[in-house]
Amino acid sequence: MTYLPSLPENATLLHLFKRFPDAARALLPNSHFVMRGPSPLSPGERELIAAYVSALNACDYCYGGHASVAEAFGLDAGVIEKLVGDIDGAPVEDRLKPLFRYVKKLSETPSRMSEADARAVYDAGWDEEGLFSVVQVCCIFNYMNRLVEGLGLVASETQAQMTGELLHDEGYTGVLKKLGIGKD
Repeated sequence: MTYLPSLPENATLLHLFKRFPDAARALLPNSHFVMRGPSPLSPGERELIAAYVSALNACDYCYGGHASVAEAFGLDAGVIEKLVGDIDGAPVEDRLKPLFRYVKKLSETPSRMSEADARAVYDAGWDEEGLFSVVQVCCIFNYMNRLVEGLGLVASETQAQMTGELLHDEGYTGVLKKLGIGKD
C-alpha cells in the first residue's frame, strides 16, 4: 500500500514515475549509464549486484525485478540467497567475491569503509574503474530500495518479471519510453 494518496493502492515504480516525471527523467538515464554503460563488470554482473544489495536491504520489490534481469543475462539469480548467507561459500567466481564483500559493508556500515576494503578489490584484479562501477551500482540500489520502501510501493511476481524483461530488453531508459515521458 503506497503512502502517497495520489497513487493507486498497489502503486509500482511505474506509477510513481508517471506521477513525478521530472524525477524519472533525472534518475533513469543515470541508472541506465551505471547499469549498461562502460564498465569492467558485465550488465548481468551489475544486475546480480543490484539484486544482492536489494536482498541485503530486504527490498523484495527491487530484489525480484533485478534477480529476474540477472537471470535474463544468463546468471543464476538463485545464487543471491547463498551470497547473503555466505559470500565465501557462494558459487560465484572468486574475482567477484571481494566486490560482494565491498557492497555488503558499504550498504550495512558505510562509515566503516577503509582503504583495506578497496585493497581487497584491487588484489582480486579489479582496477579503479571496477571499484567505481561497483560503488555506483551499490549507491543506486540503496537509493532505489529506500525510495520503494519509503513510499510503500509494491510489485507482484508477475510485475517483477515484466519489469525484468523491460530492463533486460530496453534498459533503464526503456521505462521512460514505456511511460511516454522521455525528453520532449
